Amino acid sequence: MARAYASTILPAPVETVWSLIRDFDGLPSWVPGIADSTIEDGLDADVVGCVRAFHLGDGTLVRERLLSLDDHRYSFSYNFETPAFPVTDYLARVTLIPVTNGDATFAEWEATFDERPEDAGRYAAIIADGVFKAGWDALKAKIARERPPTPAGAVRWQGLPPHKVFCSSVIDAPVEAAWAAIRDFAGMADWHPDIARMYMLGGVRPDKVSGVRDFLFGEGHLNEQLIQLCDRTRSYTYRITKSPMPWLHYVSGPRLRPVTDGNRTFGTWFGDWTASPADDLVLIPQVHHGVYQKAFDTVAARLAGAPA
Repeated sequence: MARAYASTILPAPVETVWSLIRDFDGLPSWVPGIADSTIEDGLDADVVGCVRAFHLGDGTLVRERLLSLDDHRYSFSYNFETPAFPVTDYLARVTLIPVTNGDATFAEWEATFDERPEDAGRYAAIIADGVFKAGWDALKAKIARERPPTPAGAVRWQGLPPHKVFCSSVIDAPVEAAWAAIRDFAGMADWHPDIARMYMLGGVRPDKVSGVRDFLFGEGHLNEQLIQLCDRTRSYTYRITKSPMPWLHYVSGPRLRPVTDGNRTFGTWFGDWTASPADDLVLIPQVHHGVYQKAFDTVAARLAGAPA
């Protein structure tokens, strides 16, 4: 199975970007090379299952079916009904994620599909560069040219946010380098200025899921257990088993995604726990800025060769 992928950072809030791309019938307004578009059978463009029919500049007819639409997580997916390329089992997804360190948006466009044996490796680059990257480049230019406002009444999340704390940032380094810097579950003391004396209990490997790291955070003594590690998604998850803080059921972890536009890294870090509303007034901003964002900042500085 082949995969095409392109991602970028767009200089506008996620609510604004979503208002520009949510319309499944709106390709001609931001994707180059699309001559026209119509939703078949008179359906609205946000009816899951609707089919859009559009023509490329050379007159080629393409038909795509909307398979999912998510206003909460800023994402939609679709397949080919009448393909633009000689591929099968084509499934594409567009996803937007807010960049909390600056009012920008991480945008990724990806597709998986099967090629004929004689075409192996041919269409991944064509789709990634000629369709997805070209689309993001055109949207970036549209935003710079028109400076569209955030829609009136727009809210970032429909209902509750996905996590109690959600922090995201762009690191000006390749994703492989950023992952190498943070993957060591016992290595955070090397690059986070508030963490000291970190080691794995029992001398176990730091990539052993179920292993526990012991460390000092400021004057606090904590233990955290690794409960998930994935090199494919460049993510890990851990839970706190010992902490002086007034919370319960703390679960957290980072994930890194490639930004193909500029060979950079987009990092997210989430945190969930149970605490009193009064304690959360202090804990939420403290964790966001003093733990997660500081982690991204110091890793970025380390990879750039500057003092952390």
